[in-house]
Parts: sequence; structure tokens; C-alpha cells
Amino acid sequence: MSAPRAGVSLSRFTTLGTGGEARLFARPESPAELEELLCRARDEGLAVETIGLGSNVLVADVGIDALVLRLAGELAAVRVEGDLLIAGGGATNATCLHRARAAGLGGLEFASAIPGTVGGGVRMNAGAYGSDFAAILVEATVVSGAGSRRLAPAELELGYRHSGLRSGEVVAEVRLRLHTRDPALVKAEVSGLLARRKATQPTTRRTFGSVFKNPAAGPGAGALIEACGLKGLRIGGALVSPWHANFIENAGGATSADALALMGEMRRRVARRFSVELEHEVALLGAIELPAL
Repeated sequence: MSAPRAGVSLSRFTTLGTGGEARLFARPESPAELEELLCRARDEGLAVETIGLGSNVLVADVGIDALVLRLAGELAAVRVEGDLLIAGGGATNATCLHRARAAGLGGLEFASAIPGTVGGGVRMNAGAYGSDFAAILVEATVVSGAGSRRLAPAELELGYRHSGLRSGEVVAEVRLRLHTRDPALVKAEVSGLLARRKATQPTTRRTFGSVFKNPAAGPGAGALIEACGLKGLRIGGALVSPWHANFIENAGGATSADALALMGEMRRRVARRFSVELEHEVALLGAIELPAL
């Protein structure tokens, strides 16, 4: 691991392509390096954020007064032991799925629709197409300035797009229980899911993924936003995707402030028409918050 760097622009590390500088940025490659960094952050009273592949995050344009981590090396490695897939928190879902398929294991196919890391997947209990990480997680190793702990799903308080993990707690490793499946069937299902995603989501545009969580009952967030006639609405360089209304595209020169203003307008219109208060799924990093309804 190289020494943490100051003033690193996060726009090139986020899928939306917006955001200011991190106070410190580091790429730890082992649990020991990660714990050392987290101890330093704790001692200095510095917040910690982990960005993975940079999806599902919106970083303040003025930057973020935190230690920002991107896990690498051993913390992004993947191996298979029997029906267990053991992966560092920085391992991509795509890499994990490839290794699972090669080993004749199924159960992770849903993650083909999630462009992120398994650590981020556990942190937000990411899911798609009827499954999520809670359904396959055995335990996660979580590291903080106080040390390392192995936590079961119940201890992680996993719920719909939620976990009980807090700032300064980083998912260093996950153990996923999968099941035997013909690699050809895994490949066929993944191909179908990717085709479905490509047909309904702006996969070739710069976005951070889904903007809002789906309400507990009734139509999904995208359907509510679309019913308000908001597809194609643009503020600055941020655009409500014409493909799927629960996505915001960087249509050129967007800032995080543009995206935040657009999110505020989407929430206001849905609340006014349907009396539903949408809750954001994207993580807001730095001194930013949604406008009041």
C-alpha cells in the first residue's frame, strides 16, 4: 500500500463522474493495512468512506472531509472452498460471479445486474431480480479502528437495501453460501438478466444506479416518477433517464448539485401527486442532503 494521498479528486472514481476531493485517499491491500488506516482515522477523528467501484454514491462537489478507501490486493481476491465463495470486500460482483460459475456454483446470478463490489453489496444488502446478499451471506469480516469482527447476517441487521454498518466499519471479507449448478445454466441465466437490464436501464450512460428505494407497497419508484411525467427532465447536466425514471444520467458536465436538485424535484412531485415520500438509495457522501419536501 502506498501512503494515503491528499486532495484526490473523486469524480474519476465515481460512476456518475461527479464529486470533489477527498481529504485522504488510500488503497489498502491487506487486512493489516486496512486496520492500520482505520486506527489512524479513529485517532485523528477522521470519518471513513469506502467507494468500491464508485456506484451508488453521490459525492459533494466541495469534496469530503474523510479518509476514502478503495480496497485492493488481498482485499479484492476471490477463492472457492466447497460451496463457499470467499471474497475480499473489494472484489467485484462480476469477478465473483465468474469464479462461482467456473466452480459450478449458482446463487449469485442476481448480482450480474449490480455493477459494484461484494463489500458494497453487503453494506447496502444490494439485490435484484428477487434475491439479495442477505439470502446467501454466511458471515462478513468487518474491520474498524477497534479491530476485526466476524458478523452473521442478523448481527449486520440486513434489511431492504440496508445494514447496520456505520462510518468507520469496512467489510473486508464475505463468505457466501452457494449451491451446485451447471455452469451452462448459470451462463444462460446471467445472459438473460443482462439482456433484461440492458433493455430497461441506461447501461451505456453515466449513472450511479437506482436513485430511490422502492416503496414497501404499491408501484416502484421508477413507475411513480414516470407517472409524474419526469422522464427527460434536466437540471444543469443531470437528466432523469429516458430509459428508466429511477436513474439520473450525467448528460454532460453534470455536478453533484445538479443531481441533488433533480432528486429533490423528483421527490417533491411524487409526494405531491401520490403522497409517497421516496427514500434515497444512493449514499450521499460529504456535506450534502436532499432538499426538504
